Amino acid sequence: MTDLTQDNDAIIELDSHDDWINEFQPEFVIECLKPFVSEQRMERIDSVLANRLSSVTVVLDNPHDPHNGAAVLRSLEAHGINQIHVVESTKRFRMSSAVTIGCEKWMSMHRYNDFSQVANRLHDQGMRLWAAMPSAETTIQQIDLSEPVALIFGNEHTGLSDKEVALCDETFTIPMYGFTESFNLSVSVALSVYEVATSRRKILGTKGDISVLENRTLCARWIAQDIRGAEYIVRDKFTSKS
Repeated sequence: MTDLTQDNDAIIELDSHDDWINEFQPEFVIECLKPFVSEQRMERIDSVLANRLSSVTVVLDNPHDPHNGAAVLRSLEAHGINQIHVVESTKRFRMSSAVTIGCEKWMSMHRYNDFSQVANRLHDQGMRLWAAMPSAETTIQQIDLSEPVALIFGNEHTGLSDKEVALCDETFTIPMYGFTESFNLSVSVALSVYEVATSRRKILGTKGDISVLENRTLCARWIAQDIRGAEYIVRDKFTSKS
């Protein structure tokens, strides 16, 4: 992972180990670094990987509050969601490191300059896009989860534009029964992802669905993040092997 500034609203970059991990291949990296990891730690990593979902993801469109962004990331990681997509057409996405408490290390983030970019990418991956809209007739409990889904959430103040909603396949709402007319962004995401991830796992009949390659790549990345000088260790082992 790249260095973070000390500001609690630091811009957090993810996946900084991936270039050299892919250079040497994940299995070789795991082989080199595994002796430096305790058996209990490896069991924990393997357990979390077995529960990771790739067929459920979230898109945030120009989120405003760094604390909201951080809370969203923390909820997604806790629910085993593997990736988050962020549209930054108005400003760079920032999150409070005081709220994430390190969970950003275990997530993959994808950034976009325009909403159409993420919509096209997710459609190409076979995902159905569901936009969160208070006026929608379909509730979160009624979403068809027989196929991979991406939940789309707009900015805290302006929501999703008509153009962005038009690029989605369906709209959904979270039922509310009090006087309050809306949930906070991070609460909306947490409620929605819990419902969708739980139902998706029941349909799949398993807790996780990431590919073998993604499993090994994440395993190598997570081990490397815990070991000082991980890249040097792997390069030295490769040189000795050659």
